[in-house]
Amino acid sequence: MAEAHQAVAFQFTITPEGIDLQLSYQALNQIYLSGLRSWKKRVSRMRNSVIKGVYPASPSSWLFVVIATLVTMYMHSDPSMGLIAKIQQHLPLSLNVSLSAQGQTVVSALVFSTLLWLSLILALRFCLKLLLSYHQWMFERHGQISNTTKVWVTLVRLFSSRKPLLYSYQTSLPHLPVPAIKDTLSRYLESVRPLLSDVEFKQMTELASQFESTLGNRLQRYLKLKALWATNYVSDWWEEYVYLRSRSPIMVNSNYYGMDFLYVTPTPLQAARAGNTITALLLYRRKVNREELKPSRVPGTVIPLCAAQCERMFNTTRTPGAETGTAMFSPVSLHYNVLQHWQDSEFVAVYHNGRYFRLWVYCAGRLLSPREIEYQIQRILDDSSPPQPGEEKLGALTAGDRIPWSQMRKQYFTSGVNKRSLDVIEKAAFFVTLDDEEQGMRGEDPVKNLDCYAKSLLHGKCYDRWFDKSFSIVIYKNGKNGLNAEHSWADAPTVAHLWEYTLATDAFQLGYTEDGHCKGQVDRSLPHPQRLVWDIPSEAQVQRSLAVAQALADDVDCHVFPFRDFGKGRIKKLRISPDAFIQISLQLAYYRDRGGFCLTYEASMTRLFREGRTETVRSCSNESCDFVKALEEEQCRRLFQLASEKHQNLYRLAMTGAGIDRHLFCLYVVSKYLGVESSFLKQVLSEPWRLSTSQTPVQQMELFDLKNHPDFISLGGGFGPVADDGYGVSYIIVGEDMINFHVSSKYSCSETDSHRFGAQIIKAIQDIMTLLSVDSKTSSSSKSTAQPETKKLL
Repeated sequence: MAEAHQAVAFQFTITPEGIDLQLSYQALNQIYLSGLRSWKKRVSRMRNSVIKGVYPASPSSWLFVVIATLVTMYMHSDPSMGLIAKIQQHLPLSLNVSLSAQGQTVVSALVFSTLLWLSLILALRFCLKLLLSYHQWMFERHGQISNTTKVWVTLVRLFSSRKPLLYSYQTSLPHLPVPAIKDTLSRYLESVRPLLSDVEFKQMTELASQFESTLGNRLQRYLKLKALWATNYVSDWWEEYVYLRSRSPIMVNSNYYGMDFLYVTPTPLQAARAGNTITALLLYRRKVNREELKPSRVPGTVIPLCAAQCERMFNTTRTPGAETGTAMFSPVSLHYNVLQHWQDSEFVAVYHNGRYFRLWVYCAGRLLSPREIEYQIQRILDDSSPPQPGEEKLGALTAGDRIPWSQMRKQYFTSGVNKRSLDVIEKAAFFVTLDDEEQGMRGEDPVKNLDCYAKSLLHGKCYDRWFDKSFSIVIYKNGKNGLNAEHSWADAPTVAHLWEYTLATDAFQLGYTEDGHCKGQVDRSLPHPQRLVWDIPSEAQVQRSLAVAQALADDVDCHVFPFRDFGKGRIKKLRISPDAFIQISLQLAYYRDRGGFCLTYEASMTRLFREGRTETVRSCSNESCDFVKALEEEQCRRLFQLASEKHQNLYRLAMTGAGIDRHLFCLYVVSKYLGVESSFLKQVLSEPWRLSTSQTPVQQMELFDLKNHPDFISLGGGFGPVADDGYGVSYIIVGEDMINFHVSSKYSCSETDSHRFGAQIIKAIQDIMTLLSVDSKTSSSSKSTAQPETKKLL
């Protein structure tokens, strides 16, 4: 058994001659090296804290200020205007006794220089925060940049000239502003106008007006007070009440997935793919810990985005928390969830064939080579030992309802071997599943196989993933991979950044040998991966959780398809935003599919602000509805332009903190704390999002050479439907000529069909492009024929 290979630092035997102490120098050396690695990390963190603490200045600038002060004093000039003399008068008596007059002056100058340096840092940071609070640049047309924006860009570049660490900008990012309640209500009414009849809209307008004149302003005052005190007035409540307070399964309902390359599988060997994937993830973690990653920025600009979500990427688990006596949203007791994060972890948890293992990824203070991790993974694959009673389907507890999982955890996992084994999973850097299936776009029916691939990553067998981990990696039998991510700790762009780095590092940097194995040497004396031990006296609750999860998984209808007719290159030639083009196409597709319009959710980031997460772009607007209706009646280039501009404006408002839904959500939370009811807020927050959409951004195109390696393109990822009678749509714009779509719905709803909706999306995109291309050619032709006339007139 693997347990027999655990190292022991010392052994002792009591004999008549005394105590015979036997030290294991190899084990002690491992302890020493592991401790040395930990201290190196502590020193690195302290160093980074100093560097980012003085940003945008540098630590060496202190020496420049000191020298400048001393040189000025040497020239018989007082740069402090008498402050140095006052500091010298207040020096401790012990210093006055031990130092000469000249020494006291130098010490006073050092104190003054340090205070001046700190003041300059605060001033620089304040100026940078003011600069980053300017968002008018987002609303200016391409090629029509104002002089104010040009000066602003120059100043931002000047303040950002030093190479920043990952978290250098955090203290300089502005706080998310609270929109005026009048503006939010006005934008809300505008967003629901195309969805309501005249009578319904009149009633909603009256509700909004009543809310503003009575309860709204009172709630707004509390919200402004929180905004003054808290770093971000939305994020903590959003995390707690939208994610962590949920009692329903997080599998399908909350977790999302990311896919491998579409056309390429770098190696067919499961253990080798696992070796490189795990190594790449751990290299990314090292960059995060050392803050060596470049801060994310708005694409094509120098504007930084908040990096706070990176902090809990690894060594993090969502756990079912204790029962509370009161609940904000319910008069009865409530089970909630807790996010637990550990500073470091030197192992990963691995699931294979119904067994759980702990795989150490460090040895003697060094990261194992990819070939060594492959060797260890192969040991797990070759292990033929059967699962222990209750072990195989234990993961179903994380897939079902949260209350039973909390009760089961409290009853069976608070002590003994169960607690120790559960601690290994929860404290692991991340979770790895070695799946016994083959997935990907393969075989005689690649379309159907892509759909199966998506369903596998979204829920698997409902017990072979640990859905509570911040993310779980899945390595399939044929070498394909993917991930399943828990949603509460971060949003998809943060995970997408990680996954882009992992795929690129795996394929282009680490690479494989000609026979498909990982590169590197193997130390065959490595201890075997450790089997986790369980004592599960009853499997009844596991089976009940599995039944709930299985019913949920069986109901999900996933459809994944790449659109290759054209991509953002052709769309941008028409001077149209690719995102607006796709969103309006989705409106047209939904109208054709369901015969009407619906409340549409598009996720937009608010990471221009500190600890920002997301805001909703309500893509179904008056302008988009007018265009769709006009297109069905065969007239409408101008209406599409209006709809596109409207969508872009809505997106910019959401990014700059002037969205609708997070403000209304926080007002609702305040009303619950105050114990008051608002029929307006209650109705607003109960409206279903029948079309929930999200774009997966490509953030690191420099990692992928699509010209020389055109097949190494990612499929992106997707998520489950938000409404029982709606669609979930995720899309990724890859390169210039391709858009990949992920559509989900529920089989139990007779009105939805993911494949049918996918076909409607393709037709809508093609029809709109045909319309715009014809109009564009007509416009160009008119201009060319009119040109000679103009010359004659001149």
